[in-house]
Amino acid sequence: MIVGYTSEPGGREALALGAAMTRVTGGELTVATIYPPGSPGLAVEAQANLAHAAEELGRAPAEYITYESRGAGRGLSVLASRIRADLIVVGSTDGGQHGRITLGATSDHLLHLSSEAVMVAPAQYVPSDGPGRLTLAYVHRPQCDAAVERMAQAALRLGVPLRLITFDLRTEDQGKLRDDLALAVRLAWESTGIEAESEVAEGHDVAAAMADVEWLPGELLICAASEDAQPHRVFLGELAMKMLRASPCPVTVLPRGFS
Repeated sequence: MIVGYTSEPGGREALALGAAMTRVTGGELTVATIYPPGSPGLAVEAQANLAHAAEELGRAPAEYITYESRGAGRGLSVLASRIRADLIVVGSTDGGQHGRITLGATSDHLLHLSSEAVMVAPAQYVPSDGPGRLTLAYVHRPQCDAAVERMAQAALRLGVPLRLITFDLRTEDQGKLRDDLALAVRLAWESTGIEAESEVAEGHDVAAAMADVEWLPGELLICAASEDAQPHRVFLGELAMKMLRASPCPVTVLPRGFS
């Protein structure tokens, strides 16, 4: 996985989250700082940033890269493609609410165009020893059905519970929502043998629905890309974007056709 690192708090929180995920998954970690072209001073500053990142990681194995690009989001996406990363990890922008995700230009770019899965850490997030549970935001559509199988496989490998959650914003038939969830639970069982938890989050809006359910230490929330996403690209719809901003835990968005 590749971490977009800056000297700001969001960059340090992304680094801590990326390092924690690498320890759990056994993956390889790349730490990258992006700087604009034609800026020798910023190139030197980028190198200094990576030196600070290396100090924070200590002996944890990682590769450190500075990369010149007109935009940090674009630079991270290009680098991720070059090193064949599965996941790009970024932090929240400064000035956001404690414990919530606030998008900046970099994360906003990635969440609309990245070819790789994108994970965003809430402000002032401190990782636990390992993931406590994977929660997939579920809506009955092909992208989410495919994500159920992928996340069931991930939960099985990590040895953690899987929860499927859908939202009742008092605009749909709750009976149908629960029937859809039951089919998704069955899909997880048939593909991996995992008995997924399921829950309907109720509220007058997304933030209220998110507050209606329990979030465990080490929880990770996963969203599938919108049906409007281009193949193999991340794109968040309006509901998922609201959910991301209300999430108290890191959120991962999968590109369309993620495998």
